[in-house]
Formats: sequence, structure tokens, C-alpha cells
Amino acid sequence: MKAAVLFEAKKPLEICDVTIDKPGPHEVLIRTVACGVCRSDLHFVDGAYPTPLPAIPGHEAAGIVEAVGDEVRTVKVGDAVVTCLSAFCGHCEFCVTGRMSLCISNDTKRARDAAPRLSLNGDPVHQMLNLSAYAEMMLVHEHACVAIDPDMPLDRAALLGCAVTTGAGAVFNASPVTPGETVCVVGCGGIGLAAVNAAKIAGAGKIIALDPVPEKRALAEKLGATHSFDAMAENTIPEVVELTKGGVHHAIEAVGREASAQTAVKVLRRGGTATILGMMPLGSQVGLSALDLLGSKKLQGALMGGNRFPVDIPRLVDFYMRGLLDLDTIIADRMPIERINDAFDELRKGDAARSVITFG
Repeated sequence: MKAAVLFEAKKPLEICDVTIDKPGPHEVLIRTVACGVCRSDLHFVDGAYPTPLPAIPGHEAAGIVEAVGDEVRTVKVGDAVVTCLSAFCGHCEFCVTGRMSLCISNDTKRARDAAPRLSLNGDPVHQMLNLSAYAEMMLVHEHACVAIDPDMPLDRAALLGCAVTTGAGAVFNASPVTPGETVCVVGCGGIGLAAVNAAKIAGAGKIIALDPVPEKRALAEKLGATHSFDAMAENTIPEVVELTKGGVHHAIEAVGREASAQTAVKVLRRGGTATILGMMPLGSQVGLSALDLLGSKKLQGALMGGNRFPVDIPRLVDFYMRGLLDLDTIIADRMPIERINDAFDELRKGDAARSVITFG
């Protein structure tokens, strides 16, 4: 199969003919239809986060089940599915206490002495983030995908696998928004725009979007933001605090920088919660001051939006099909796999929302 392989960090991906194994017990072979281009992949491609190489990136995908291994019970051949990097075992402490997105059990991976799922000229290729979706096929554990409504367009569905699950999850799961509460979203890429849209669905009062790019602020307003400001302007934080009469109830950081995380903290009202979603450079730190703590402000992370994706993703599909969730606006461009490096270049510029790699 054709796949985009990362051989060395800070080097372009190469399109190679990679061998994919047959599905074993609890494994599903999926024909990839679409995969979003996420900044999380870019962190690995640019060397900001170490990863074993060679590897195939890509983790925000949708496709059609081609084959299943023994004991697979959750999907069947022909199902339309969305994949999710937060594969779960179902029986560890995190899973049985309802925090499936935190599961890191090796039960969803192949044993070290087993044949690799992916190989190139006989040598193993590492599967990145449980998926490796920049490829014509994916071989994953059944707990890394979920069946969805077959009428759902799969190029839109792909975004549910990361950006929307993460951004909407911050609103619905990690820091549940009560109707009428105020929300500030820092950063209007794919995750931030999804958070804006989810805040609208949740019935938030004022929804404030912060981003230095005017076009992305305009997208945020189309998706439900009631106000938007240039995140880099000196007076933005006091303007948000004044607009909301003391600060917002919920601030969601969707960039992955210390400065934007600190902005999320600074726009909070007393008792407010800042949720950090972006992957910051290793070694970054964000904190609360003594006065913040005295004001009962809270700071939290929310890996993948604290999702329970087998339940959350079908619900998000339903939101789209009913016209509540606007995925069409989030997609900036569609490209073939041969243009994967162009897609990463566009992501580095930071001007667009989400590019999607499409197959076939």
C-alpha cells in the first residue's frame, strides 16, 4: 500500500510502498478514505517530540472496514468508521473509572515478538499514535475505531477523530459548560474552532475567540463566536475581562504555547477553569499565582478532550447530520497523499483551519 513515511525528523515525508499485515485477534483492517492534518503530527515531524523511526504519522482518520480478525465484536466488514488515537483496553484502572482517554495499556498493541503490523522491505515500520493513518490502509485494534452512520461524509468524519473530539470534549466532558456561561477559546485552528462550535451547541452565553489571524477569527464567528479579538493585541485580555464583567467561566487553550496558556488563565473570572488542549514544547510550564488560587481558579489538562470516543463520536456525527455541528467550515483544503508535505507547510504558516488528505 502507498504510505507517507517519516524516516528522519525535520525531513520531508517520503511516499513508499509499505506492507501491511493481515488482521490478528481483535484487529481491524481499514481502507483509509480521509485523514486530517493535525499539529500533533507536525510536532513529531519537526522533532519537537521524539518518536521511534521510521514511522507513518497520521491519526485523525475515517474509512471503511475491509477485514476483521478473530474475536472482533465492535465493527464488521463494510462499516464506516472513525479512528481515535486513544485506544483503550477496557479493563485497566483508567478504563474502569471512566477515563478511557488516559489508557496506556499495551493490550491494544502487538506483542514485541509478533510480526509487525507495518513493514518496509522486510523491516518494521513504527505505528504512530496507534494508527498511522497517512496510508491507504490502517491496521488497528478494534478499540481504536468506532462505527458511524454510513450516510456521514467521511472527509468530514475524519475531523471527529482528533480535532472535534478534543475541542468539543473540552466543552462537553472536561469542563462542562452550563447554558449561559461565558467561554473564551484561545487559538482558532481545528481544535479551537470545534470548541467554539461546541460551546454554541452547549448554550454558552458569550463565546469569545482569540487568534492573531483575521480569517480564522471570521471562521470562529461563523461557527458561533459572539466576539473575537486579536490574541496578540496588548489590550485583548482587559477587553475580555471587561466584556464578561470580571472574566470568563471557561477558557480553552488550543494552540500549545506557554503564552496562550497564560492568556487562558488571565481571562478567567473567580472560580473559572482554564483547560489546556494544545501540545506545548517539552519542558513548558503553566501555573496559577497565589491570587489565582485564592480566587478558586482552576487549571487542567484534557488529553483528547477527556473523550469516551465510542459514545462521543456517534453523537458528534448526529450533531453534524442534524445541522448543529459545522464541519464543512473547518476544512480549508483537501489534498492527495502525494501533497502531504505541502499540507504540513500550510500548517506551519498557521493561516488555515484544517487540511484533509483524501484517498481514492
